[in-house]
Amino acid sequence: MTIQLNHTIVPVRDQQASAAFLAEILGLPAPTRFGPFSVVQAGETSLDFLTTAGDIPAGHYAFLVSEEEFDQIFGRIQARGMPYWADPHHEQPGEINRRDKGRGVYFDDPDGHNLEILTRPYGSGGWKA
Repeated sequence: MTIQLNHTIVPVRDQQASAAFLAEILGLPAPTRFGPFSVVQAGETSLDFLTTAGDIPAGHYAFLVSEEEFDQIFGRIQARGMPYWADPHHEQPGEINRRDKGRGVYFDDPDGHNLEILTRPYGSGGWKA
């Protein structure tokens, strides 16, 4: 059996709103319920959103997408007037990156999780900021 990530729990303030945000921005099916979670299925991995009291530790969630999906998702980011960056530290605002001969961009979800879409896996084609 090949090891793969099956699911991860994403702590948020409002699981329904955060799950809906991710599904909408990525163009994925609407979230479903599983026990106490609002679940977004992204390929073989699910992101299980759970409402959490107190501080929410910022996470980083990266999604490998096709060139066409990148255009669609980036279009939704721009249409919403959301800030975006070429880097994970948010030091290059309003830009995308061209790492590994692909494209990538970072943006935040409503709880401050650092989301990333990229068209090529890291290390697959040479690094270019």
